[in-house]
Parts: sequence; C-alpha cells; structure tokens
Amino acid sequence: MEGKIIGILVYLGVIFYLGYKAWLRTKESTDYMLAGRQMNPFILAMSYGATFVSTSAIIGFGGVSGMFGMSLLWLTFLTIFVGIFIAMVCFGKRTRRMGLALDSHTFPELLGRRYKSKFIQQFSGVVIFVFIPVYAAAVLIGICRMLEVAFPAISYGAWLLIVTAIVAMYVVTGGLKAVMYTDAFQGSIMAAMMLILIVTTYSLLGGVTEAHQALTDMISLVPAKLLKGGLVGWTEGPHFQSPIGLTIYTTIIYGVGIGVLAQPQLAIRFMTVPSDRELNRAVAIGGVFILLMTGVAFLTGALSNVVFFKEFGKISIAMAGGNFDKIIPIYIDKIMPGWFSGLFLVAMFAAAMSTMSSQYHVGGTSLSRDFLEQYIKVGNSGSDMKLNRLGVTVAVIATLVWAWLLPGGVIARATAFFFGLCAASFLPIYVLGLYWKGMTKRGAKVSMVGGFAFSMFWLLFIHVKEAQTIGLCQALTGKVTLVADAAPMSWAWLLQWVDPNVVALPVSLALAVGVSLATRRMEQKHLDLCWEGLC
Repeated sequence: MEGKIIGILVYLGVIFYLGYKAWLRTKESTDYMLAGRQMNPFILAMSYGATFVSTSAIIGFGGVSGMFGMSLLWLTFLTIFVGIFIAMVCFGKRTRRMGLALDSHTFPELLGRRYKSKFIQQFSGVVIFVFIPVYAAAVLIGICRMLEVAFPAISYGAWLLIVTAIVAMYVVTGGLKAVMYTDAFQGSIMAAMMLILIVTTYSLLGGVTEAHQALTDMISLVPAKLLKGGLVGWTEGPHFQSPIGLTIYTTIIYGVGIGVLAQPQLAIRFMTVPSDRELNRAVAIGGVFILLMTGVAFLTGALSNVVFFKEFGKISIAMAGGNFDKIIPIYIDKIMPGWFSGLFLVAMFAAAMSTMSSQYHVGGTSLSRDFLEQYIKVGNSGSDMKLNRLGVTVAVIATLVWAWLLPGGVIARATAFFFGLCAASFLPIYVLGLYWKGMTKRGAKVSMVGGFAFSMFWLLFIHVKEAQTIGLCQALTGKVTLVADAAPMSWAWLLQWVDPNVVALPVSLALAVGVSLATRRMEQKHLDLCWEGLC
C-alpha cells in the first residue's frame, strides 16, 4: 500500500511540475489551444497515442476481450494502420497546412472556415461539447474503478471527485501545452508498464504458444449464454451473423477503428507542429506505442481466462462478478506481483489523465471558441483565455455528472458511441474538405446534420444496447426497438446489434457527395486560400 501511495505522489509531482511549466509558457490564445504550433515529433506522437488510448481501451476493451476473446486484435490492426498511418500521412499534413492557411484553432473552426459557415462551426462545436463528456466519463469511470480496487477504504464517489480535481488543475490553467507535455510523460510510463505486463503474463503461462493453446483448449468453459450469442471460443472470431459478432465487428472494431479519423481531440494535434517533418517522424513512434497499448491489453484480457482458471477455478467474467470493467483491475490486483500493482496503477492513472485532459480541453474550447465567442465579443487575448478556461471548467463538471449517472460495464460502449457519432457527423465533410474542391457548403451542412440525425435515430430506436437503456423507443412505441418483433436471428432482428455508424456513415457520405454535385461550387478565391500549400 505504501508503495502505491509513494508512486502516485511522485507521479503527481512530475505532472504538476510539467503543468506549471506549461502555464508559464502559455501567454496567448494560440498557446492555449494549439500549444504554440511548436511541438516536436516525440511529444506529438506520445500525446496523440496517450490521448487515443486510455483506461477505456486498457480497462474497458481489455475487459471486453476477457469476455469475448482475441477477435478484438483486429481493432489493434485498424488503430495502427488507420489511426496512425492513414491519419498522420494522409490527413495530418493537409490538416496542418489548411489549418494554418485558414488560421484555425479548433477542429470545428477548421470545418467552419473551410466551408465559410458559422453554422457548421457552431453545430460541430455543440455536438463535441455535449457528447465528449460521455466519452470522458467512461475514461474517468475506468480509472476510478481501478483505484476503488486498489484503495477500498476510499469510495468510488470520492475517487471521482479526487481524480477530476487533479486533472482539472493543470488543464484549465495550462491549456494544450500542459496537456501535451504531461501526455508525453504519461505515455512513456504506460508503454513501459504494458511491456512488463505482457512479458509477465506469457511467463506465467509458459510462453506464447503454450498460453494460446491453453486458451484454445478452454472452449468447453465458454458460458452457454455467450455460445448462444455467437461466441465460438476465446481464440476464434465469433460468428458474424450473431449478436456478439455484430457487436464486436461493427461497434468495436469498425466503429472505433474508422471513427478515430474524425476525433477532434486527435485531429487538432496535427496543427500543433511547425512542419510536415514532425508528422513523418511521429508515425513510427505512434505505431509502436499503439501496438504496446491495445495489443497488450487485448491479449492480456483474453489470456486472463487461463490464469484465473488455473489459480481460482473461474473464468474472467466470473471473477469480475459479471462486470467486465473489473477484469483487468482484478487481474492486476490478484495475479501480478505486488511491486507491479503499484506501478501499473500509476500507469493507468497516466492513461486516464492523458485522455481526460485532452477531452476536457477539446470539449471546453469547442464551447468557448466555437460557440460562445460567436455571440460574446472578446476584446483581447486575455479575455479570450478566460473564456476558454471557463469552457474547460464547464466540460469538467459535465464529465463528472455523467460519470455519476452512467451504469457499470459502460466504458467500451461509451467510447465506441462517441467514435461512431463523430465519424457519422464529421468524417465525410472532413475528408472531402481536405481532398475535393467540389465539396460545397450546402453539401457539408446536409451531410453533417443528416449523419448526426441518422446516427442518433439508430441509437435511440434500433441499436438495442442504447435503446433499451434510454427507453425512448419503449415509451413511444411500446417496443424496446423498432425491430424487436422480427423473427429471431433474421436480418431484421440482427439489426439491433449493428452499430449506428455502419449505417449512418454511408448515409452521411452519400448526402455530402450528392448534394455537392447538385449545388454551386464554392468561389475559386476561397478554394485557392484553402489549398494554399496543399498542391
């Protein structure tokens, strides 16, 4: 116990020092929102990766892999190929150049200025501010659940307040510089701990081959409920045409793996570096980091079934009492050496804080810069900074409220929801805005609103996980979902497990292209400004 406390205190000491250092260097609005556009490739890559991967991936998705197995490794592939390589090489450079040409400071401002539309900036800013606290709350829940296991004398509710206060201190004062400085430090801790975790796990099981074979041989222990839902084993992918298969492949793998491209807290980092060279150098660093984070979490989660069964005669979901958010925390607490437990707790603290700080920052600046500033006259950079800090404070409070309200086992689902919503709302107009001069203002508006509306409709009336919890469909129609009465295992019935993003993203893309082709092209002078330095 003393080791855990000392480790956390040392860690917090470094964090507050870095936050103080960033505060001293944050003098203007550009410093607060874009870290002065002077970040180096290591800080960029580690900040990007630490923001992308947090307790929602390690605790939440790691727990999901404990229940559903190694099929989640497909998400690791997508996060590296799409989330790092495609994002930085194909989108990062154009985002940085266009953002500089249009003097954009936030992701919504980039979209708004690309299409010369205050509506687009305000609408996207409100969507981000309203919904990113749900994602941030999932991260907050993840670390507080782990702290609850490590320090049972302190209640879960108290941990929510403590962690929120710690992160808010340096984000509100230091802005994006504080976020990225601390991210780089936190990411380094996370990488080291995950490397130790996977090496130790395989050592406990006698090696890589032996571990995987042991998990394969445990097929007879898969619960009947999971078998009925489509799971065929922990080392094989579930049947695609099954509730579990559709949840894994459409919500988790596709929703998160593709949705990463439209994440505002990630896209804004492309505008924090002085040149394309930093983006090129960041690709390799980011790829290795993501492999260590997600790959290790998913492998450890699945292999925990073998370890738990050998030690306690129970599989992972049974050890966690049915709440898969507790699988990884219990694994660390019960299986790993005592010295590692304290260090890993610090790593998860770092994982949560790195992502939450970015979520608070992007949610707060979306409220202040992209919405409030459109109605409130800001006289100077000092007033501008005060408004930004107010926005971040409001985002912090909203996250804390959601963390209190959301039920258990929600970490992975809340993460996938936000990724999917951003993809349906922003990805077509973001990608086409970077690459296609024929994309029009009206096409962007219709695509963004249409994608958002269709995604929300599917979530409220079709997708059973959210529709059942929210209850709006039940209240209006008397049915849990609109397709609940369809024949079991028919395609109509299976739609309940198809992620909203699978349907909403193609609709949003079709609207963007169709409406743009049918409406007048934007003036050439504006397009020349947007494409300055791109060709």
